[in-house]
Amino acid sequence: QLQLVESGGGLVQPGGSLRLSCAASGFTLDYYAIHWFRQAPGKERERVSCISSGGSTTKYADSVKGRFTISRDNAKNTVYLQMNSLKPEDTAVYYCATVSRLATRSLCMFWATTEYDFWGQGTQVTVSA
Repeated sequence: QLQLVESGGGLVQPGGSLRLSCAASGFTLDYYAIHWFRQAPGKERERVSCISSGGSTTKYADSVKGRFTISRDNAKNTVYLQMNSLKPEDTAVYYCATVSRLATRSLCMFWATTEYDFWGQGTQVTVSA
């Protein structure tokens, strides 16, 4: 059974850092791009970042560009989201996701939300003094 599991969330002060992990089980991440989303209470799910299967392509939402860095370690079957200079507006549940369609699963592109087949359960990030 294909599963994505996020971890690393928590409470951090403004200006602090967290590193989120997205671990895959039941399949190898080697062939899949991984996408990070976030959703704050009362708001729509927002794209944050993605990384292609080989790691050569990354994308970031304007709201996190320069502060967040996505990376992957295929040997550990894990993708990371390093979040620095955190702001209260970064508070949200963070999800990783991927698509299963063979033609697109390896590509780091901001697909329509309906294209994503596999989602993790989410990890809460709270930025507060």
